[in-house]
Amino acid sequence: MVHTEDGPRPKYQRIADGLREAVQTGQYGPGDRLPGENDLMAAHGVARMTARQALGVLKDEGIAEARKGAGVFVRSFRPLRRRAVQRLAAQQWGNGRSVWAVDIEDRSLDVDEIAVSEEAAPEHVRTVLDLADGQSVCVRRRRFVLDGKAILLATSYLPMSLVAESAITQQDTGNGGTYARLAELGHGPAHFREEIRSRMPSKDEAARLRTSAGTPVILICRTAFTTEGRAVEFNEMTLDAASYVLEYDFDA
Repeated sequence: MVHTEDGPRPKYQRIADGLREAVQTGQYGPGDRLPGENDLMAAHGVARMTARQALGVLKDEGIAEARKGAGVFVRSFRPLRRRAVQRLAAQQWGNGRSVWAVDIEDRSLDVDEIAVSEEAAPEHVRTVLDLADGQSVCVRRRRFVLDGKAILLATSYLPMSLVAESAITQQDTGNGGTYARLAELGHGPAHFREEIRSRMPSKDEAARLRTSAGTPVILICRTAFTTEGRAVEFNEMTLDAASYVLEYDFDA
């Protein structure tokens, strides 16, 4: 029996540990059906609730997903490895490439929702962008879909005084995206700051990301600064935690 500092682990967790190990060692591959509640009850001599809790652990971790009327299956979606340092390098967007190119390789990425508008800046955005009361921002809201799976909701805020009448106010910002257009306007990003948190999704976020019950989201708030230290973009991103691996590669 596996013990922790607080005593033995509950049986459902030990069953989940065994299932997780079976997935990690390849006994069950992507798309394979996992033992169902009846199978686990018979194999481990446990009640249905215990078997259900064990399967729930794997679903909450993003390892498995339930298919109505069919059972619980190993997720076939391969998590995206987000290489934060490389994707934001100037050589990416400065050469007309999308920041996503570093991450997705040969996978299919689509933006299936996009809305661009001019709005009054929310208070927290005014603070980050150092805007005076009454100054408006260009707001770009998008949903990103990878291999048919919604993985990210993003809302960018940029001072309208900087980007008015530029391609940034259009749905298609062109090669290199927003950062390449900012550079053309003389406000190219030279430094980025990202803050990362995690929480459970709101009802709207869960619906738009189509997350399984119990799956948290990762919140990344990124600010882009010019060489003079001026904040020119604030981007709030909501990531499906089960769809991402965050990678940071840097020298000591």
